[in-house]
Amino acid sequence: MIKLSLKEVLLKRRSIRKFTSDLIGDDLINELLHAAMSGPSACNMRPWEFFVITNRSVLLELKNASRFTKMDSPLAIIVCGNLKNCLPKDMAQYWIQDCSAATENILLQATDLGLGAVWCGIYPQTKAVDNVQNILQLSENLIPLNIIFIGYPDEEKDARDQYDENKIHYIR
Repeated sequence: MIKLSLKEVLLKRRSIRKFTSDLIGDDLINELLHAAMSGPSACNMRPWEFFVITNRSVLLELKNASRFTKMDSPLAIIVCGNLKNCLPKDMAQYWIQDCSAATENILLQATDLGLGAVWCGIYPQTKAVDNVQNILQLSENLIPLNIIFIGYPDEEKDARDQYDENKIHYIR
């Protein structure tokens, strides 16, 4: 496999929604999870929990968790915030940023490994959160931020640079 530069990975990462049925090996899953946990977290609290789903019937249930989760893939990783591992009081919501950083690392690592992935938001959709908590039988302190569907891509998208100078504001 040809290794990409960081810039190539950043530009090549696209939301892939069509996957082959080929299974993802445990070694690649492990690389995805190592990348996830390499992300930053506020005060190093690491409030994340990862649920790795390869069970076909559970994947089918997750497909119906929300209107945005209609993907067929051989692997899903659900990134959850563990409210027991959050910062106290008004800083507790930093779990969202922490889990988002972990999610982006999974997406970038998937791209680097030649896999496709798509981030499907769950939180803050109350019904979707409840659905995923019920499907996985999660305790109420585990809040699913998203479902990342992962597989070998069955569609190809061109790399793109979404740089928009109009979104930049310099204060010098």
